[in-house]
Amino acid sequence: MATTAQLFEEPFDADEYIERLAWRTPGGGSKGGAEGFDPKKLLEEFENHIEELKQLDERIQRKVEKLEQQCHREAKEFAHKVQELQRSNQVAFLHFQELDDHISYVATKVCHLGDQLEGVNTPRQRAVEAQRLMTYFNEFLDGELRSDVFNNPDKIKEAADIIQKLHLIAQELPFDRFADVKAKIASKYHDLERQLIQEFTAAQRRGEIGRMREVAAVLLHFKVRCVEQRVNKQVGEVFSSPEMVMAKLIQNIFENKLQAHVRETLETRPTELEQYLKNLYDLYTRTTALAAKLTEFNLGSDKHTFLSKLIKSIFSTYLDSYIDMEQQYLQTRSASILQRYYDSKNHQKRPLGTGSIQELKERIRQRTNLPLGPSIDTHGETFLSQEVVVNLLQETRHAFQRCHKLSDPADLPKNAYSIFLLLVEHLCVDHIDYALEIGLSAIPSADAKTANLYFLDVVQQANTIFHLFDKQFNDHLMPLISSSPKLTECLQKKKEVIEQMEVKLDTGIDRTLNCMIGQMKHILATEQKKTDFRPEDENNVMIQYTTSLLMCYCLSNCCALSLQACSKVCAYVSKQVERVRRSMDGKNVDTVLTELGVRFHRLIHEHLQQFSYNYMGGMLAICDVAEYRRCAKDFRVSLVLQLFDTLHALCNLLVVAPDNLKQVCSGEQLTNLDRNLLHAFVQLRADYRSARLGRHFS
Repeated sequence: MATTAQLFEEPFDADEYIERLAWRTPGGGSKGGAEGFDPKKLLEEFENHIEELKQLDERIQRKVEKLEQQCHREAKEFAHKVQELQRSNQVAFLHFQELDDHISYVATKVCHLGDQLEGVNTPRQRAVEAQRLMTYFNEFLDGELRSDVFNNPDKIKEAADIIQKLHLIAQELPFDRFADVKAKIASKYHDLERQLIQEFTAAQRRGEIGRMREVAAVLLHFKVRCVEQRVNKQVGEVFSSPEMVMAKLIQNIFENKLQAHVRETLETRPTELEQYLKNLYDLYTRTTALAAKLTEFNLGSDKHTFLSKLIKSIFSTYLDSYIDMEQQYLQTRSASILQRYYDSKNHQKRPLGTGSIQELKERIRQRTNLPLGPSIDTHGETFLSQEVVVNLLQETRHAFQRCHKLSDPADLPKNAYSIFLLLVEHLCVDHIDYALEIGLSAIPSADAKTANLYFLDVVQQANTIFHLFDKQFNDHLMPLISSSPKLTECLQKKKEVIEQMEVKLDTGIDRTLNCMIGQMKHILATEQKKTDFRPEDENNVMIQYTTSLLMCYCLSNCCALSLQACSKVCAYVSKQVERVRRSMDGKNVDTVLTELGVRFHRLIHEHLQQFSYNYMGGMLAICDVAEYRRCAKDFRVSLVLQLFDTLHALCNLLVVAPDNLKQVCSGEQLTNLDRNLLHAFVQLRADYRSARLGRHFS
């Protein structure tokens, strides 16, 4: 197999190469072919082939060395050429720099020469122009215009240029010496101005854009707007600086037409304060909307600032005094809404005490829960009105809207906070807080025989009203103050208002619960007899529920149901539980019902400890407590039900056999109770001494 460089081209596989070499060798390969496998021949072939490979390697190495020498030689030649090019480039750069310096020198000389020529020519031109203007001025001084420029209609453009300059000069002259000539120049000035305007208007009607452009170029030097264009495109075609023309037109509209309309609406027409604020809000809103639409036109690079200045020039006087008028209106309007409500109820507002004495009373009431002063009969009136609240919130919402639009961005948070304080004053203090004070004063004492516990209605309405107040706080006030330091003040003020109301609500609810317990206590005191739990004839006694609708049954036959103390108490409790659910929401329901349930349990527990029980009396007590426990399920509070379950288990101590007392006390429901409590219940048994039951607790 010939050994050439092509055999080693990629991809090269050494194993395949050796295999092909062995296969081609006679006597090589795995089977040796027809002659059989001859390892000597294969070895000889391998040695010969290795020699060929060495020779091939030497030839390739010589070729590589030759190519490397050639590459080094060409690299040196290329580097030499690059150096020569760099030297040539450096020379060219120096020549270019010399040429540039020479051009700059020549240009400086030319500019200097031009300045010198202009310095000579400009005074000459000014002198010629001054002489020409003096000639025309003499004609006005003599009273006879002889120049053709003033008498030829075709030269109106040149005449306009001259009269405009003479008009400026005349304004600098003293009036006493040149009054007559100043009047003549002014007359000619206005006459030419009128002619140009007429010519511009006629060209505009004919649609001659070129003529309009010529006349407009002359009129630009006069203090007049050419014509009120209705088409922005035409302005761009006619005037060389259309943005200046449009800006001037808009400025005239704002400063003349619009400002006059605003002044007439807000100052001339006699209106009430409410209507004034509505008009101001409406005019300002419509004007800003107009300005937003005008930004679509080409008014220059800073058109937003330009329009803002125009709006400010019209409304600045009214906006400076806006917040004072807003506060005055809200103060008067809110007081009127409240007074109209109290007048409809034929109610004269009671002055709420202030100062150290009132603060002392408030502290005593919060700590002792005692009613200070006589109870007030309000005949069930809560003195809270959702209609009043909606009206107050609506007026405040409108005020927030006006405040957002009419206040300077820097003053917006401060102004919004002042409106919020007025809302707090009239809604939270003058209405809600006043109703809570009246409601607290109307809560009867705990030992009253009859009690109209309407304070829960006050709680319900106050809760609804405060939700509305909180919604307006979040929806309308927060966006105005969210990024300012006033946010902290508003949140703090709101927190103070909530805490003050919660204190009075908690006080009122607590005293109301005391009244409920007082009513239950009164029912038990009047309906429960001392002998109810010690019937004399235990063999023929009617077992009855003394505390609820009871199934009464005799030892021998059943009897009809009877209403006694338990039924009245349970009926009263169920009614109050439903009332609490209607008046509260959320977790407040469970909190109040838990407190009522705990006090209800304490009352029944203390009530049962007032009696002595024989066996049948104990059975009656168990029946009563079972009915109380069914009533406690209405609370849907696990703690209350657990308390009555325990009380029911305690009542079992009144009927259990003496020998089983210890076992019952160790039961699941009683094992964790204080042994003194268990002993106290056992002492209520009529057989406590005779059966020597105290030994079980010694």
